[in-house]
Amino acid sequence: MRPSDAGAKVRLTGVDAARGLALIGLMIVHVLPPTDDDFEPTVLWTVFAGHSAALFALLAGVSLAFASGGRNPVKGRALKAARASLAVRAALIMALGLALGYADPPVSIILAYYGVMFLLAVPLLALSTRALALVAAAVAVVGPLVVPVLRASLPLPDFEPTFTSLFADPLMLVTELLLTGVYPAVPYMAYICAGLAIGRLNLGSRVIQIRVTAAGLILAVSTWVLSALLLGPFGGFARLQEASPELDAEAIRHILVWGPESQLPATSLWWQAILAPHSTTVLEKLNTVGTSMAVLGLVLLLSRVAAAEFAPLAALGSMTLTLYSAHLLVLSTGFLANQSGGSLVIQIAVATVFAFQWRRWHDQGPLEGLIAKATKRTRARVAGRV
Repeated sequence: MRPSDAGAKVRLTGVDAARGLALIGLMIVHVLPPTDDDFEPTVLWTVFAGHSAALFALLAGVSLAFASGGRNPVKGRALKAARASLAVRAALIMALGLALGYADPPVSIILAYYGVMFLLAVPLLALSTRALALVAAAVAVVGPLVVPVLRASLPLPDFEPTFTSLFADPLMLVTELLLTGVYPAVPYMAYICAGLAIGRLNLGSRVIQIRVTAAGLILAVSTWVLSALLLGPFGGFARLQEASPELDAEAIRHILVWGPESQLPATSLWWQAILAPHSTTVLEKLNTVGTSMAVLGLVLLLSRVAAAEFAPLAALGSMTLTLYSAHLLVLSTGFLANQSGGSLVIQIAVATVFAFQWRRWHDQGPLEGLIAKATKRTRARVAGRV
C-alpha cells in the first residue's frame, strides 16, 4: 500500500483495530468458561466463538491484498515477486504453528492452517475484486458440501500438528490442514478470498466503509433468518432427527449450540442449515463472512471519529502474530487456570502495554518484523532489485 492512497492512515488504523478485536475475542474464548451457572452458553462465548477466527481469516485476506498492491494489484514481475513473497510468508507461519504445537496449549492452533491458506492464495493475487468475490461465494457454498464427503474416507487427526507429525505421517497432516482439522483450509479460503476482495477496495472511503458494513449486516441477518426458518417452520430439525437416529433431540440441540465435537454428521444436507461455531456448513460460512464484514466496516467507520479510543485495539492488532503466539505459550503453562477472569485481564493488559511500548521504537511486532525481513528479501530478489 502506498502512502499516497487516500485514507491510508484511517484504513490501517481501522484494520489493525478490527484485528485487535479479533485477538481479544480469541483470548476470551480460550480463557473464559463457555457456560454460566445454569450451564447455558455465556454472552461472550456466543458473541466470539467462531466469529473471532472468521474475522482473523478475513483480515488476513485484507492484508494479502494490501501487500499485493491494494486497489491497484501488481502485475508482471512485481506479481511474481508478490507471489514468491507470500509463499515464503506461508512457509514461515506454518513452521511457527508447527513449532508452537510442541507447547501443547489446551486450544487448537490456527497458524499452520494459515500457512496452507496463504499457499492456496498465491495464485489468487492477480484476480479482480469481482472474481475474488465470486470465488469467495463459491468456496463458501461448495467447500462445506465437499468437505463432509471427503472426510468420510479420511482418518480424523488426534494430535496437534507439529514437525514430528510432518515427518511421521505427512499425508495425515496434509489432510488435517486441508479438510479434517479444526480450521480446515479449503472451506476457510472463503474468508481469505472475501478479505482479498475487500482489500482491493478503497477502504479509506466512507462510502465504501458503509457499503461493506451494510453488505455484511445483510448477509449475516439473512443467513441467520434463513437458518431459523429452515430448522423451524420448514421442518429441518425433524429431518435431522430422522436422518440421525443415533442422536436424540437433546444431542442435536447440543450440536446446534456448541457445534460438533469432532466433525458434523454427514447423514443429511439439512445439517448445512445450522450456524453452530466451527460447524463448517454453508450457512455458517456465509453468516460469519457477513459478521466479519460488518465488524470491519463498522470499526473503519468508528475509527474515523474515535482514533484515540481505538488506539489500544490498533496497537494489539499491529502485532497479532507475536501476541497470539505469546498467548498460546501462556496457556500452555496453566497460568491462573483456576482464575480465568484474572488471567484474561492480565494477558490483555500486558499485551496492550507491550504493544504500545514496542511501537514507540518499531513499526512491526517482533515476529512480524522477522517474517517481513524474509519476505522483503524474497520480493526484492524475484523483482530483480538485488
